[in-house]
This record gives sequence, C-alpha cells and structure tokens, in this order.
Amino acid sequence: MDTTILLFLLQDGVTNGAIYALLALALVLVFAVTRVILVPQGEFVTCGALTLAMLDVGRVPGTVGLLVVLAGLALAIEVWSHRRRLSLKLARRLAFAFVLPPLVIAALTWWLAPLRLGVLPQALLAIAIVAPMGPYLYRVAFQPLAEASVLVLLIAAVGAHFSLTGLCLLFFGPEGMRAGPLLTTGFTAGPIPVSGQSIAIYLAAVGLMAGLYLFFGRTLLGKALRATAVNRLGARLVGVRTALSGQLAFLIAAAMGALSGVLIAPVTTVFYDSGFLIGLKGFVAAIVGGLVSYPLAAAAAVFVGIVEAFASFWASSFKEIIVFTIIIPVLLVRSLTATHTEDEE
Repeated sequence: MDTTILLFLLQDGVTNGAIYALLALALVLVFAVTRVILVPQGEFVTCGALTLAMLDVGRVPGTVGLLVVLAGLALAIEVWSHRRRLSLKLARRLAFAFVLPPLVIAALTWWLAPLRLGVLPQALLAIAIVAPMGPYLYRVAFQPLAEASVLVLLIAAVGAHFSLTGLCLLFFGPEGMRAGPLLTTGFTAGPIPVSGQSIAIYLAAVGLMAGLYLFFGRTLLGKALRATAVNRLGARLVGVRTALSGQLAFLIAAAMGALSGVLIAPVTTVFYDSGFLIGLKGFVAAIVGGLVSYPLAAAAAVFVGIVEAFASFWASSFKEIIVFTIIIPVLLVRSLTATHTEDEE
C-alpha cells in the first residue's frame, strides 16, 4: 500500500465516519432521554435518501402519506388519552401539533415536487417530510411504554424497524435509487481529489455537532433534555415535561437521520433496507461511547469509518464482520469493569 492509497482510504473512512457520527449522536441522545435503543434510526436515513431521490425526478414520495398516517394515529391516541377533558384550547393545541404540520408539508410537496426546484430546496423538503415522523412515531409506539423496562422498549423498537422497512419497500420498491450531488465543486489536496459531496458531508457533520453543543448548553429546551437524561423523575418534579422531551429527542434524531440520508443519497445507491446496516454501524459507535458520551461516540464513529475503509481494501468480503467485531472487546471491558447494580423494581 502506497501513500496515495492510504490517503484515499483515510478520506473515505472519515467521510463514512462523519455519517456514522450523526447517527451515533442521535442514538445516544434518544437513549439518554427515553431509554429507547432506536433501532429504526436507519429507516430515517433510508426515508431521507429515497425521498430526495424521488423529489430529484419530480415525483411525490410515498413518505408523505406515511407522515400523514403517523400524524393521524398520534392524534387519535392523544384524543383518546384526553377524552375526559376535551376543550377548545386542547383541540387547538392538538391541531397545531398533529394536523397542520403534516397537511402543510403534504400540500407543499404536491406543489413543489413536479417543479424540480433544485438540489438544496429538495433536500430541505426531504428533511421536512421525514423529521416530523420522529415525534409521531414516539407518540404512537414508545410514549405509552415510557415507564416500561429497556427490554420492552427494545422489542417495540425492533417492531417499529420492521414496520418501517416494510413500508419503505411498499413506497419505493426493491430497486435502489440515487440523487444528484449537493455540491459539484471540489478541490485537490495533494494527490487526493476531494469532491464537493464530501465537503458537504464534513460541513454538515461539523455544523450539526456545533449546533447540538450550543443547543444543549445555551437553550432552555436543551437543558430540559439534559435534565431528563440525568434524572427523569427529578426532571418531572421540577416541571420538565418528560413526554415532550421524548418527542423532541425523536424529532432531533429523525432530522439527523434524514440529513444523513440526504448526504449519502448522491454518493451511493440506497435500497429500502439499506438503513439497517448503516444504523448498526452508528450503533457500534454509540456503544463504544457507552450510550452516554457524545464526544466519545463521535470519535468512535470516525474510527468505525476508517476501519471499514481499510477492511474494504484488504478483505472486502468480511468488512461488515470486521466492523461489528469492534464491539466485542468494548463489551468485554465494560462487563469486567462495570459495577453490578440490582434492577429497579
């Protein structure tokens, strides 16, 4: 292996690692706030990528219908849970939360999709379609189980994953899709050409990480999420609405997944089930971070991307096995060093 190949592999690894870092941060956030291991995080990536690919050819994606259906189910659950104290004020709040957003997004998509306004407006529209699915999915599948054990929440997450995968197959079919690049310009760093799409991935990853740092450190909502992550009961006692915290965490996770899908759609062919493997690699990085440390999870994600790049070069048939093997020594060390605590009743 010469220096040029080494640099190419490092660039490829860092590019993939930036995507895995976004997913790992989303997984850590959701688990810290809700105790949900968000298995369907990869489906948000798939929906984002395939939604952009369909918008790129001027077609209305099926995810618009999924958004409306999820919002309708969430609205029905909210109405049923508040059936004994319905009022005009509550009806107005529910309309603003569960009726107007999906209908406005659906109307905009039906109007703008055939116009093919360009890559950036289409990317923003794809994220706008997928991101609200997060809080609606939380309200339908996870909020009723908020006090259940982690195992029950994991089973619900696996069920949500299979459901969304089947719906992606229904909406997009078994054929893979790609979208046009977000940036077409690039530059050369020594012997290595850096594409515009790689630049877009780096800028998006760094910008989003910086935005999350400011959000959690400087805003009231961010501090409420941190409080919920540290002590759910204590946060509730001081007035933090933990249900709203869960919905906000899922909104951020879905937006990050959709952004990841938008970023990878121009560089690789995405199939209806591609998100699962991508999400698993983000999960490996999140596990290395102990599902609590954001910086460690981001660093681990870059490491996972680099390992995957070199494994593709040396043993492409076993690259997935090599990547997932990283988790074994981490779990072994944690099992030997962690102190045992009894499960709460």
